Amino acid sequence: MPPFLPYGRQCISDADIAAVIAALRSDFLTCGPKVEEFERQFAAFVGAKHAVAVNSATSALHLAMCVAGIGPGDRMVTSPNTFLASANCAAFVGATPDFSDIDPVSYNLDPVSLDANWQADTKAVIAVDYAGQQADMPAIAQVARKHGAVVIEDACHGTGGGFVHEGKAWKLGGHPWADMTVFSFHPVKTMTTGEGGMLVTDNADWANRARRLRSHGIVRSPADFVGLVSPSEPQLSAFSFQLLEKGPWHYEMQDLGYNYRITDLQCALGLSQLAQIEAFMARRRTIVARYNAAFADLAWLVTPGLRNPADRDYISWHLYTVQIDFQAIGKTRTQVMAELRRKSIGTQVLYIPVHLQPWYRQTYGYGPGKCPVAEAYYTRALSLPLYPAMTGADVERVQAAVLELAGN
Repeated sequence: MPPFLPYGRQCISDADIAAVIAALRSDFLTCGPKVEEFERQFAAFVGAKHAVAVNSATSALHLAMCVAGIGPGDRMVTSPNTFLASANCAAFVGATPDFSDIDPVSYNLDPVSLDANWQADTKAVIAVDYAGQQADMPAIAQVARKHGAVVIEDACHGTGGGFVHEGKAWKLGGHPWADMTVFSFHPVKTMTTGEGGMLVTDNADWANRARRLRSHGIVRSPADFVGLVSPSEPQLSAFSFQLLEKGPWHYEMQDLGYNYRITDLQCALGLSQLAQIEAFMARRRTIVARYNAAFADLAWLVTPGLRNPADRDYISWHLYTVQIDFQAIGKTRTQVMAELRRKSIGTQVLYIPVHLQPWYRQTYGYGPGKCPVAEAYYTRALSLPLYPAMTGADVERVQAAVLELAGN
């Protein structure tokens, strides 16, 4: 039996292992210099002014909602073709998560649908870069900003990637059409810290508040202290005098924050992975090109489309998702997945439309028909193995197995 090929997995080098060992031998395992170094290098890499590293992209999305002031009475619109966290983050702050349909080419949030279905209480949009291909951020920003809404880009699939607009190349996280961008470092993503995420923005106030919120809302810098008692109070007890003394031990909780901190161990790995990300993306693009060539003439399979052909050399390609006409080949999706698994090839369905999940249907009354393009896409979607460590023989094995599904 040949080795199993999952739909995605991490690529860990000797350099990565050495970086983590060095962090283990240092004075800091968490909240140390590697966190700040990772933030600086990542911000410089994407072209953002500020980066805030946290323990997951879900945490980063939650913090984005918090610092943007989204809360009860507000509506946030995102794509139904995404992981749950892209929508859940609005529910975390008491806002209403809502959904607008996707375009049939990139499977990303459709700005035309977004504009047509806009509601007056919408205060934020989270545009997801599905599979690594950028959503139409200039068009989405145009729709959102004419209504005064905040634009957040969920680039969890697109770390390292970019796009072309009016002849100029932009990095995800470093362009002017998103107010904040969130990245994921889960093991199946373009690069990994084991678990982890990053929020980037050019807004210094939002970045500073996100850093405060990730660590219980605590500040330790004297410049940020607001004081625990007022010195103008007429009678101060001995304890009150002590509260006024802000010695080297002093800290203040100025927000109700969270424990969303990331460790130095993870950031040491992240720094090492960041140094390899261009090679990771180049290999992913090569595999995608080989798949596309092998499957180009299949009447029952649709390869991933490009919303903008100029983006071809900038997409990071986290996923390789095809659409299969299962009825045409006389097999259900479950049967196809089982057949490929018997050949040691893993696949995955990404994603079940979020608005059809039981909690969303029960809580907000959403149901089938709300996002028909996304719902139709879901019935045909299947993600094939894609990760940099795949060899040429691995790719050929996947190609042959897929072609055999219909006897080709």
